[in-house]
Parts: sequence; C-alpha cells; structure tokens
Amino acid sequence: MSGVDRGAVQEAAVRIAPFVHRTPVLRSHSLDEWIGAEVFVKAEHLQRVGAFKYRGATNAVQSLRESEARRGVAAHSSGNHAAALALAAATRGVPAYVVMPANASAAKRAAVERYGGEVTTCDNTLDARRAALADVLGRTGAIEIHPFDDERVIAGAGTAALELTQEVADVDVFVTPIGGGGLCSGTCIAVAPARVIGGLPRDRVSTRADGLRTGVSGRTGAILREHGVDQIIVDEPEIVAAMRVVWERTKQLIEPSAAVAFAAARAAALHGELDGARVGVICSGGNVDLDALSW
Repeated sequence: MSGVDRGAVQEAAVRIAPFVHRTPVLRSHSLDEWIGAEVFVKAEHLQRVGAFKYRGATNAVQSLRESEARRGVAAHSSGNHAAALALAAATRGVPAYVVMPANASAAKRAAVERYGGEVTTCDNTLDARRAALADVLGRTGAIEIHPFDDERVIAGAGTAALELTQEVADVDVFVTPIGGGGLCSGTCIAVAPARVIGGLPRDRVSTRADGLRTGVSGRTGAILREHGVDQIIVDEPEIVAAMRVVWERTKQLIEPSAAVAFAAARAAALHGELDGARVGVICSGGNVDLDALSW
C-alpha cells in the first residue's frame, strides 16, 4: 500500500494554496466531438511554470523543516520539474541545484535559470544524470526532491484532480499522461474509486513528448497497479494530431506530453470505452519550445 492517501492530498492542497494557481476547468464542444465524450480539461498548462509539476515541487519544498530547507534542494530533470523546483525554492528563499541532460529543451533550461536555479549539464543517459546529481548532493548537502518518486510530490500532483472534483460533479473517468507516474498516481489517490486512464507514448526513448521519456518507479508503479489504471499506448501521429486539435479548436498552447492524455482519451472513446461518460483530462503542461517550430 502507498504511504500517500486522500488525506495527504487534501493536506497538500491546503499547504500549497498560497503559492499555486487554482487553474480553470475548460470546456469545448468541438473537443467533445473530436474525442467522443463530454470532456472537462483541468488546465495545468496555465499553472505557474506552465505545468502541474509546480504543485508537487511546492508541496515538497514547503514540507521541509527549516534546517533542511536552508541546505537547498536538488533534482535531476529534463525540464518541467526542474523549473518547478527552482521556482518553489526561490519562493521559500533557498537554493536549487538542477541536473539537466544536454538534450533538454533550451527553453526549459532557460526557465530554470530565470527562476534562479543552478544548472549542471550532463550526458543524455539516466546513469549520467544520477552520477551528476550524486556529485551535486555531495558538494552542496542539498535535499533531493525526486521528480515523481516522492510521496510529497505525488500528493501535490494529486491536488489538480482534487480541484477538478470540487468544481465538476460526477466525473466518470480521469485521464492523465504517464511518464514517471507521479501525476497519474496522485490522480488515482485523489479520485478513488473513480476509473483512471493513463496515456503513454509507444517509443519513450525518442518520443516528442519529452516529459514522458522516463518510466514509473517502484512506488508509482505500485500505486497504478493498486488502483487498476488502464494504460493506453499512443503513437507519434496520434500525439501530433491531438496537440494540433487542441491548439486549433481551443486556442490553448499545450505541449506534446499533455497531448498524450487527449490522444489516449480519443483512443478509449474509439474503442467504445467512454460512451456517455463525463471525462476529466488533466492537461499537464504547456511548455513548448517555440524556437523549435518551423515558422
């Protein structure tokens, strides 16, 4: 059993309320038609740092004792958690040390530095990231805040779905993307016993959904199994199509990782799994590298 329960999510919601945006729930009849269900979009792309990650990072940083916080916080991350941790640390007035792979988005690295985080660059492998973080922790004495394998981060992530349930009655199915599994785990805990679907890219190594290029941890994997999450794999053309539909029909700028949830919802509907359902989609982020677009 997970050490995170609904009470922990509710406590996190109170703890982070002074620091995070209570993001809106968006509706689009055109999006309903494309997906094939009544869809309620929790707009975490409008969260501070442009992603739900700020919730978990803030809960973790604000949970630290003063003696711990003074040492600073650290993590390895390819993007959104890095920026979220940097801003959460700056808000509490403590240092943040972030290890980022060389292939991380330039826009996301710039965001970390803008929020005052110290960036260490490493090779594009998980082993290199872990080794570089170990060096940083040894040098600084900082507290590690893992991007998803941390109960405080999971509880914070779950507050997005908790807010959705408070604003929209009788949501039947919740859909999130799955990378490390923190968002999906927190969602499961917040909305249990409601059904949860997790969308995954087929090729995690090279997917354009760069926030989902990792796998679940033992902790998050156990939570997903415990709650019986339905995992739907989507291909790159489906991710691109979903992102384009959301951009065109709702005029909302979402990133590929967020588009995976919309693609998974559409795939479930096409298989007759959402007939008559009210579907809550956690739109995880909107940090698109605009310089990478072919203008």
